[in-house]
Amino acid sequence: MLQFIGGLIRPYRKTLVIIFAAMLVETLMSLAAPWPLKIILDNVVGNKKMAPWMHDLLRPLLEHGSRLHIALVAAGLYVAIAALGALVSYIDNYYTESVGQWVAHDLRMRMYNHLQRLSLGYYSTHQTGPILSTLTSDISTIQGFASGSTLDILVDMLTIVSMLVLMFWLNWDFTLIALAVTPFLLLFVSRFKKAVKAATHEVRKEQSAIVAVVQQGLESMQVVKAFGQEKTEEEMLANVSQATVAAALKARSVKALLSPVVTVVVALCTAVVLWRGAALILAGTMTVGSLTVYLAYLSRFFKPVKDLATTTNAVAQVTVGVERVRSILDTDTIIPEKEDAIAPTEILRGDIELRNVAFGYDAANPILTDVSFRIRPGEFVGIVGPTGAGKSTVVSLIPRFYDVDAGSLLVDGVDVREYQIKALRDQIGYVLQDTVLFHGTIYENIAFGNPHATKDEVIAAAKMANADEFIAKMPLGYETPVGERGSTLSGGQRQRIGIARVMVRNSPILLLDEPTAALDSESEKLVIDALEKLMKGKTVIAIAHRLTTIRDADQIIVISGGVVAEDGTHAELLQKNGIYADLYRTQFDTGEKSAVS
Repeated sequence: MLQFIGGLIRPYRKTLVIIFAAMLVETLMSLAAPWPLKIILDNVVGNKKMAPWMHDLLRPLLEHGSRLHIALVAAGLYVAIAALGALVSYIDNYYTESVGQWVAHDLRMRMYNHLQRLSLGYYSTHQTGPILSTLTSDISTIQGFASGSTLDILVDMLTIVSMLVLMFWLNWDFTLIALAVTPFLLLFVSRFKKAVKAATHEVRKEQSAIVAVVQQGLESMQVVKAFGQEKTEEEMLANVSQATVAAALKARSVKALLSPVVTVVVALCTAVVLWRGAALILAGTMTVGSLTVYLAYLSRFFKPVKDLATTTNAVAQVTVGVERVRSILDTDTIIPEKEDAIAPTEILRGDIELRNVAFGYDAANPILTDVSFRIRPGEFVGIVGPTGAGKSTVVSLIPRFYDVDAGSLLVDGVDVREYQIKALRDQIGYVLQDTVLFHGTIYENIAFGNPHATKDEVIAAAKMANADEFIAKMPLGYETPVGERGSTLSGGQRQRIGIARVMVRNSPILLLDEPTAALDSESEKLVIDALEKLMKGKTVIAIAHRLTTIRDADQIIVISGGVVAEDGTHAELLQKNGIYADLYRTQFDTGEKSAVS
């Protein structure tokens, strides 16, 4: 864990030096703070002679030597010590916050970059809620520890050593009392740490469950309302929320035990020193000022000891946070990119070939076992097959959302694993069955396909996608917010914006994953018209359940049983009277089939 934290704060070494220096000065001021009071008690109120070393130190300020003058000097010193302590405290707090915020920013960006590089397989097996919880709560915990607690621990240790030196100098036998108690206190703390870590881990787990339940409910609000399951969702949240309360209270019961134990130990030591100190004062071997300074140091000695003890809570929490963050950062499902990967120097032609491709989302259940076919530049190819046959899987392999387990997939004669991933995906357009729109305006959603597109290019793409007509009727036109996931738009409107997004990208390879499956007839007609404009001059692969959308395809490939079961044109496949013909008959009557044949 310390190595991980060290790596986070290493870029801010210079700032940490400033913070450390400020903390040292702050510590020195806390050490000096009791001495003006000692001067008042012993040399002003009392009739004790000032120690030679102190008199030499303050000689320039003690020209007159009267008691009132000494009191004035002591008061001035008290203010000066407090002012300097306040100044360095401000520097310490400001720069500590600065380091903390930048550490959190760096780690947040590092995690998000890693999450974006993970294959889609990772998101198929992990809930979004816990990931969001790690990106927020756990990083916040690490932020506080990395910026403040690490240096606090170092300064506390230095403070303890400094206090011990001064306390031994003031009264060595009192100091032995404090030292005798400290090992038992530290032993208690070390045993305490494991219990705190386990309790904290449980709290974090339950908090992640809350995020997951709330996110799922909010994203599925229409379905929840449609089925009248509001109570069910509330009960799910109540269950995880109550589990969180129970875990948090259990953790607090463990954490809350530490401070009282330390407080009682400090009180016992202080009581012994008060009793023994009073006896020494009555015997004339100790001054009231010396006892006051010693008691101040004793309380300050136990403060860093107590801080180190309570830091156990912070260490336990940050340990859990680091474990959760590293569980994501150490995930090795990243689609690898070769160091010498190539970027196409010109627009790809769109020649796609699969050679004996095998793939499975897990090794025990292969989806594709031996798929081979070729698509020539500019061809329109349809992919059909029974549900679960692997149609979408084939399409997902082309932009390397996943990598093949065996065989090879070539684009323009080059294995896709030889290309730079971004350069490859930049030349592929994707229209999904349900277009995902982001929170923002219509313009921003279309321009998402090509952030460098001009306003004229965005509008031209919208017109080609038959989207400009309904956009122009909206109050704010292209600046109209689309709502969460495009909730303010119809399915057909969302699809046409999705098509416009791909049009403005102007990619030579186009992948269509059942883009009209969920549309009504009127919307389907508009979307198909837009797709026909989009497809001109491009290599197109279309997955279709509605076979009317691919009847004019140059080639239709039927995937079944993990292999290419059939291929050919619409007419050729009907004549074969195989899987495609069976699929076709489920949608059209025999008479229509004969007429088409």
